Amino acid sequence: MVLAGVLLMIPIIALMWVPSYAKTDPELFGFPFFFWYQFLWVFLCSGLTWTAYKLTLAARPPRTPRATDGSSTAGGDR
Repeated sequence: MVLAGVLLMIPIIALMWVPSYAKTDPELFGFPFFFWYQFLWVFLCSGLTWTAYKLTLAARPPRTPRATDGSSTAGGDR
């Protein structure tokens, strides 16, 4: 779970550290560094979020199926 949290913090820290990307060079296909760096983080953040999600699922214990015959209580499992 800690690793999932670290993966989610990476884009936050990278994008909040503005002096690291507040520049125009190098350009990529005519776009200043500022724009393509932030656009790259859209894809990186998606991948990191998906990885954190999969790690969270793996860290949780498997769920048991609920009874469908109406025998469960309204207050949850007791």
